[in-house]
Amino acid sequence: MSTSTQAAPAATPPTAGAPLPSGPGRTGPAGRSWRESLVGYAFVSPNLVLLVLFLFVPLVSAILMSFQDVSSFGPSSWVGIDNYRRLLSEDVFWRTLTNTLVFTLATVPTSIAIGLVLAVLLDTAVPARTVLRTIIFVPIVISGLVVALIGLLMFDEGVGMLNGMLAAVGIDDARWQTDGTLAMVSVVVMTVWTRVGFAMVIYLAALQDVPREIHEAAQVDGAGAVQRFWWVTVPMLSAPTFFLVVMNIIWSFQVFDIVYVMTGGGPGNDTEMLVTYAYDQGFGPTRDFGYGSTIGVVIFLLTLVVVVLRLHRERREARSGGVR
Repeated sequence: MSTSTQAAPAATPPTAGAPLPSGPGRTGPAGRSWRESLVGYAFVSPNLVLLVLFLFVPLVSAILMSFQDVSSFGPSSWVGIDNYRRLLSEDVFWRTLTNTLVFTLATVPTSIAIGLVLAVLLDTAVPARTVLRTIIFVPIVISGLVVALIGLLMFDEGVGMLNGMLAAVGIDDARWQTDGTLAMVSVVVMTVWTRVGFAMVIYLAALQDVPREIHEAAQVDGAGAVQRFWWVTVPMLSAPTFFLVVMNIIWSFQVFDIVYVMTGGGPGNDTEMLVTYAYDQGFGPTRDFGYGSTIGVVIFLLTLVVVVLRLHRERREARSGGVR
């Protein structure tokens, strides 16, 4: 008795580019793409709502308010660019802009340089380096108001620790609040103290990517410690250095709490910054919200220029394959 067996036809592979068959348990590419997009939007929607409510809406409102005469009493009126004309014609604005630039030039390179030196030192086998790293990093995580109060206790002309130490050695008290230069120095010192830890941590992370073989080769060629630091370490840290420069510039244009608590912008306008000036105009005795918003828009534009430069550098590095 013979049994005939018929072979099953071979499965034909699907043609390249042909849509997958639809049916129970199958979803086409369009359906998958739509569902993945929906899931993605569902995850980011809480952050988008917060961004719209607390960033974009206030930003648009401030821009519109800068073209109006708005105060806490009475209706607002449209004044066009009169607020900007007033801003450019006021000596106080140019003084606050100059103060902000001086403050930026004093704090940015100083905090970055000190952070780099501390990172190089603490990257070696220093005793208790973990404790030292923590102590240096602490100021960046505490409140700016607390930092300002600490600075006030240190630099106060009457009961400050520094004047007490000067008096103990027979030196006259320094006029930290009544001398414009010393007032700016006190604000700069406290600001640098809060930023050094952040720069140190960034550089410590970047130093882990510096090949030890390059340092060893430079040492074999006769380069000393200072030469290896300047000609090997510093050039290879250009990317984190640029990042720190951008972040510190943005922070300097937004400084408020330290200046407001320690000096209040005084004496006179010697330590008045753009943000404190905008606050005084918008929430001071005049309650000129329109003019205060105008100053805020100027701060936003200056910050935007720095951010655009940062993005331009990142895109240029991406096009060049990451070569810095």
